[in-house]
Amino acid sequence: MIPVQGYDGQKVAVLGLGRSGLASAAALRAGGADPICWDDSPEGRARAQAAGFTCTDLSKQGAFDDIAALITSPGIPHLYPVPNAVIAAAMTAGVPVDNDIGLFFASWATPEWENFDIAPRTICVTGSNGKSTTTALIHHILTEAGRSSQMAGNIGRGVLDLDPPEAGEVVVLELSSYQTDLARALTPDIAVFTNLSPDHLDRHAGLGGYFAAKRRLFSEGGPDRAVIGVDEPEGTYLANQLAVSRSDDRVIRVSAGRKLGDWGWSVFARKGFLSEWRKGRQIASIDLRDVTGLPGAHNHQNACAAYAAVRALGVAPREIEAAFHSFGGLPHRSQTLADKAGVRYVNDSKATNVDSASKALQAFNNILWIAGGLGKEGGVSSVKPHLGSVKKAYFIGHSARDFALELAPLNHEICETMEAAVAAAARDAEAGDTVLLAPAAASFDQYPNFEKRGEHFAELVAALPG
Repeated sequence: MIPVQGYDGQKVAVLGLGRSGLASAAALRAGGADPICWDDSPEGRARAQAAGFTCTDLSKQGAFDDIAALITSPGIPHLYPVPNAVIAAAMTAGVPVDNDIGLFFASWATPEWENFDIAPRTICVTGSNGKSTTTALIHHILTEAGRSSQMAGNIGRGVLDLDPPEAGEVVVLELSSYQTDLARALTPDIAVFTNLSPDHLDRHAGLGGYFAAKRRLFSEGGPDRAVIGVDEPEGTYLANQLAVSRSDDRVIRVSAGRKLGDWGWSVFARKGFLSEWRKGRQIASIDLRDVTGLPGAHNHQNACAAYAAVRALGVAPREIEAAFHSFGGLPHRSQTLADKAGVRYVNDSKATNVDSASKALQAFNNILWIAGGLGKEGGVSSVKPHLGSVKKAYFIGHSARDFALELAPLNHEICETMEAAVAAAARDAEAGDTVLLAPAAASFDQYPNFEKRGEHFAELVAALPG
């Protein structure tokens, strides 16, 4: 645990009692503060009370009269589309509002660091797509290279649940726009921006607000090194804002599809090969084509970003290459489950929208595609340009027939259930094919979440002969 500094003997309100909220309350208490907790759900309050915390209705008049700060969970709106009433009341009362990320950066350095030969470092990863894979890959590379490392944030543990760092340790954090938008302290040593595509637009009042929330990770004095994906205009703009010249190697530009120019430092992937260039010279190259845990151009972008981040820490290219090959991928994200009789089975249940499904469809050849579920607004027709490798589709769930109509004349079968789809795909599959679950839809018609959908697919694949 990281004890929170700066609130010893003071009352600090905590709103939202999920993973980050309870971790914040515990870290505040460990630092000498008196956490006052609230959650609209009785279940949340019961969890807090079972852990020995006081629960007080923060929506009542005068609730903030003697409160030093309010710590809120990331999922609770603080500005758009409408501020949560409790957060609005705190702001009106002049009570500083923060989140666990802000508390972490204000608290994790301690006087004990003066005794360290090498200070701990933080790598923070943000962006629209690939954050989790990039974060996990950085952590994996560091671990494989023998570097002490912890991983937290929007993946794994809450940031305040981390162990106090050792000398030279690296903490790798995945940060969403909800987290970067509100944190009052953001001071990573290395910051990574993967890419940007429209998402959470209601929460940020449009694409500009969404990008501004991501950009905050680079604006609080600036990281020592910035790894910036420049395949979108926003990334190009951000890199330009941070660099003082073309030769400024504090900014490492990353691309997933084009050779970058004569910059101070760049990492890019073309035709399956990752290349590192510094001051106009190629430093290293890695063949990504047979790295099974990182299939497709979108994962090659993740590989480039992770490579750049750990190279900034001095990890050797040969160590990174070895770690790429031992990386198994994240569950439900282009995760290879099995190879049975020459047929590859891939679980990308996290592909809950058309954009992410399109990326998965571009990563493989000879695809038997399992898709469907609870379709989203706008339909699925925009996936059409990426169906060239699909031999046949197997549609499931509430939107099965809608998908079939929108994607006609694609060869397809209406299966409705996962059991029927896996059985039909296995029946039709030939050596060299890939059976790909990339639903392009939410899971809530048949499953409580995409994880349960992916787990069911994995169970069915495991039961197949072969």
